[in-house]
Amino acid sequence: MPAAPPVAARFDLPESDAFTRPYWDAAAEGRLLLRRCRAEGCGAAHHYPREFCPYCWSENVGWETSTGRATLYTWSVVHRNDLPPFGDRAPYTAAVVDLAEGPRMMTEITDCPESELRIGMPLVVHFRSAGATGAAAAGGGFVFPVFRPA
Repeated sequence: MPAAPPVAARFDLPESDAFTRPYWDAAAEGRLLLRRCRAEGCGAAHHYPREFCPYCWSENVGWETSTGRATLYTWSVVHRNDLPPFGDRAPYTAAVVDLAEGPRMMTEITDCPESELRIGMPLVVHFRSAGATGAAAAGGGFVFPVFRPA
């Protein structure tokens, strides 16, 4: 019997583990989580989630729900990407946003023509399902935070 053809790796799906599961579960519920340092004298919020504060190195950090508000810091419209499944999405707008709580976050801008993008424009988070392929978060698939004009 011939071997089954190899399945292409999904480069767009993260791995969920015990540490990141709260983040992915919250996203599936429509909430964006951040980590905030609880060390005296620090209190800095950070994103992407880490088990320590990247500012003071304290391990006394916890989850908090973001307001979901941000401003556009920079962006690039991707017209070609040869990695599956990104090629099927092109063109798309890869972006860096400044969250209202302070951290910068890499994301995607949706529901906005390129001609209307402006540095500093107000944005709001919403969530896009990645389907049920790969490691599963709540609901059988990953849900990702993306942003659109507020």
